[in-house]
Amino acid sequence: MSLIALLADAADEAGGGAFPPFDPAYFPSQLFWLAISFGGLYFILSRMILPRLGGNLERRSDAIADDLDEAARLNEQAIEAKEALETKLAQAKAKSRETSARTEAEIAKEVAEATRDVDAKIGEKLEAAEARIADLRQKAMANVENVATVATSAILARLGGPATEAAARKAVRAALGNKV
Repeated sequence: MSLIALLADAADEAGGGAFPPFDPAYFPSQLFWLAISFGGLYFILSRMILPRLGGNLERRSDAIADDLDEAARLNEQAIEAKEALETKLAQAKAKSRETSARTEAEIAKEVAEATRDVDAKIGEKLEAAEARIADLRQKAMANVENVATVATSAILARLGGPATEAAARKAVRAALGNKV
């Protein structure tokens, strides 16, 4: 026996007729309305709803692609800006080094000039001091004999020897070896 017959017998035993969706008498009309419902649903979906969804998906896809293109363009601009900044920074560092070297050379030149001027002044002062010392030495040596003669006279007088100036001068000249 078939399934439909079993269902019909079960419905008869339960009291009353078969449940209408399972009653074989209604199958042709149910199939007809099923075909019309699915056909209408297919027509509505294919002609109205799916094109709108597809358009929305296409617009969304285009917007995402445009956003990605814009992001790539901005990324390239950022990379170019970074490279330009690095180039300017390198140029600034080079200019800074050049300025520093030039300033250092100028300072070294000024220090050398100042040192040369100070050395010249010190040399002049040294020459003047040496000349003065030589003059004083010469004057001192000229007076050494006189001082030595007076000192020798005083010593001889104390020791009880001849205290004449001529004897003292003779003794000083003998001691100095006539260097004066």
